[in-house]
Amino acid sequence: MATVVVPAALRQFTDGAGHVDVDERDGASLAEVLDALGAKLPALTRRIRDEQGELRRFVNVYVDGEDARRLDGLDTAVPAGAEILILPSVAGG
Repeated sequence: MATVVVPAALRQFTDGAGHVDVDERDGASLAEVLDALGAKLPALTRRIRDEQGELRRFVNVYVDGEDARRLDGLDTAVPAGAEILILPSVAGG
């Protein structure tokens, strides 16, 4: 099981929950974990991944504190008990 930490800006898609537990095998890829999340919360995953299934440009995803893009992207292995943090960029000025 992995825990996806959801920032306040996206909690409207989780009924206010700050985290979502996703059942997935140990070592599943980040893509597989996000697919499982999408089965539970499709509106949330549309904010994380684009139409081709890639991470959206302005969304950062961390697996146990490591930027997934600096690891293996969507192929990053997610160990059991991992914490996945989703951080959308915030614009303004």
